[in-house]
Amino acid sequence: MATNPYEVEHNIKPVAGRRHKRRPDMSTFNAHLDNITSNSTSSRAGPSPVDVQGAFQLLQDQFATLATTAPNQENLHFLNSLVESLEGEDHITGVDQLYLDNLDRVSRKKLQSNPTDACPICAEKFLDDPHPLVVELPCHGSHKFDLECVGPWLLSKGTCPMCRKDLTQKKTIEIPKDEDEDEDVDGLYG
Repeated sequence: MATNPYEVEHNIKPVAGRRHKRRPDMSTFNAHLDNITSNSTSSRAGPSPVDVQGAFQLLQDQFATLATTAPNQENLHFLNSLVESLEGEDHITGVDQLYLDNLDRVSRKKLQSNPTDACPICAEKFLDDPHPLVVELPCHGSHKFDLECVGPWLLSKGTCPMCRKDLTQKKTIEIPKDEDEDEDVDGLYG
């Protein structure tokens, strides 16, 4: 029985007979992405288009597999839109692992306020997992996902799967220019 990284990191023993049926197995994708990103940092050329296309194909395959057992039309439509958006991609513009590590976690207490909330990708209720690892993306206050589901998407695309907001852009703070500042330059010294 495969264990997820969260269970390994926190030394959680899996409960017999309790397995998420629709949670994608992203270990192959993650290994491939780690391989091409570590190789690209050692050379200035970056990852080859063939390697990048392979990563997108692995991600696309996992979403397509989930779509075959979609519990409802809304989830099927969402997964199909994710698969379609991966068509023809030829470069990685995603976020780095540090970004994923720093995403805001949603507490179990907050999840209990709406026990029917489910991950839009795997469609499993967050609270069905005894140790949910749910993140909230900074694009919108209600875009919550299982980290295992949204992590590969963010690493490869860098956008919210729901609203497509670019999460790779740093927040910029606009400083309003004080118009009086420019007009009184001569008065200050003259």
